[in-house]
Amino acid sequence: MQLGAFSVSLAVKDIAASRAFYEALGFAVVGGDQDQNWLILRNGDTTLGLFQGMFERNALTFNPGWDAQAGNLEEFTDVREIQRHLREQGIALTQEADESGSGPAHIAMLDPDGNPVLIDQHV
Repeated sequence: MQLGAFSVSLAVKDIAASRAFYEALGFAVVGGDQDQNWLILRNGDTTLGLFQGMFERNALTFNPGWDAQAGNLEEFTDVREIQRHLREQGIALTQEADESGSGPAHIAMLDPDGNPVLIDQHV
């Protein structure tokens, strides 16, 4: 099972201040819209999402179908297949994907320590 590209989604209080901080660490904006309170930043293969007012807590994020540079992969494990596997393993999901669909969808869960984990497929 391949989970795809990994990033950390940060719930920030002030997106402009967070952007300036991470840019000082060498990150550059590669996506998003600061006016809509979300940005994607990258430094090498490390990706951070900054989200103001969208999430209560920081989250681990996986993107099936994407490589580390958000390029589409020809072959990948669909989020619905991941969902079925997690159910078989007894993992409780806090958000589920529609099994009858295809393409973009997401699922979410909490790890044993309550950390949010988002599996967000864009393709």
